[in-house]
Amino acid sequence: MILKGVLFDLDGTLGDHDASVAAALAAWLPSIGMAADEATIRAWEEITERHLVAWRRREISYAEQRRRRLEEFLGVRHDPDEADVIFAGYLAHYDTGYRAYPDAVVAVDEAAGAGLAVAVLTNGSAVQQRGKLRRIGLSHIAQVFTPDDLGVAKPDPEAFRLACGRWGIEPGSVLSVGDNHAFDVLAARAAGLRAVHLDRSGSGPAEETHRISTLEALDAYL
Repeated sequence: MILKGVLFDLDGTLGDHDASVAAALAAWLPSIGMAADEATIRAWEEITERHLVAWRRREISYAEQRRRRLEEFLGVRHDPDEADVIFAGYLAHYDTGYRAYPDAVVAVDEAAGAGLAVAVLTNGSAVQQRGKLRRIGLSHIAQVFTPDDLGVAKPDPEAFRLACGRWGIEPGSVLSVGDNHAFDVLAARAAGLRAVHLDRSGSGPAEETHRISTLEALDAYL
């Protein structure tokens, strides 16, 4: 089938989520009396992933997963309003510091310039993810699909099928591009899409033949 669209992941693909988290924690943790050392940052990341799993399964709301993350991280239970205020301190640093990878905007523009439709499928809240795209200069991507919109999250292949259905493009004519091999590549292929793994660190599966280390190499697939 002729390629008609490119479906980008956001965090770790277009936007540097990991660097944004590290910078936000370095600024926020001292304000709540904690050291921003490697062990503390690693604990935050591990706790975050545990509670995001429950959200991706639609067992809890996005706000609730943030409250549970904070409770486990601090070892203290706050009422919801207080927890939201505390978490907002971290979130302010994260959102304002969120940056695009240097190759992101050019890759999106090249895909659009090649006559392809461009969209984003991301595991995050709709409001926050659209805000990130505005912040990194990609607000012109009109189609942004999130679990809030679809009712399902990656790595469920249904997220890709639903996104393609709402986009109006057959899955076989869409290329998925993302940094998470299980979420953005295997799940996309299970839904009938083409897929390429953006392996910036070079730590992805050696058997993956459709792999690039930078979005600058994406033009080979367009």
